[in-house]
Amino acid sequence: MRPAVFLDRDGTLIEERGYICSFEQVSLFPFVPEALRHLRAAGFCVVLVTNQSSVARGICSVEQVKTLHNRLLDVLENQGVCIDAVYWCPFHPRGKVAEFAVESHLRKPAPGMLFQAAADLELDLSRSLMIGDKYTDLAAGAAAGCHTALVRTGYGAKTELALAAGELKPDLVADDLLEAISRWLDQKTAWA
Repeated sequence: MRPAVFLDRDGTLIEERGYICSFEQVSLFPFVPEALRHLRAAGFCVVLVTNQSSVARGICSVEQVKTLHNRLLDVLENQGVCIDAVYWCPFHPRGKVAEFAVESHLRKPAPGMLFQAAADLELDLSRSLMIGDKYTDLAAGAAAGCHTALVRTGYGAKTELALAAGELKPDLVADDLLEAISRWLDQKTAWA
């Protein structure tokens, strides 16, 4: 079983812009391709895990989210990197679309997407890392038994302040994804 790095989408890979439904609204952080190349070279499985309650809220359709993710994967592939799998949760208990307006074990901070990825891809969660900019990302990673890293992009700077008074402490806090991955890879004992 191999380790993985689980990545949040908005605020971690792309700029935080609220609910987005088309790729034209996406702005990929410029450091992302280099960061992902480092992970691939180190042998990590790279998995995107993202809450997309815009579907439950009636803002975006399932097809729009799938198309956006496919375009994102194409752009990254054209830059020489790939993401092994994408897991996303369309559910939200206060949604407007009945079939998606439910509680779900997939919705972060629950660890369902990480558990599903681990089962599908034969991943060792204890040697894996969850990177995100929100409390929900870190909580999902911790609940799955992963190491966690907070990035200060997106909502990360606000999250860092909120975490200072709480019990949840990330293993690593970095300015952005590239710094988080570089520092993680330097800590070989954490994942070897």
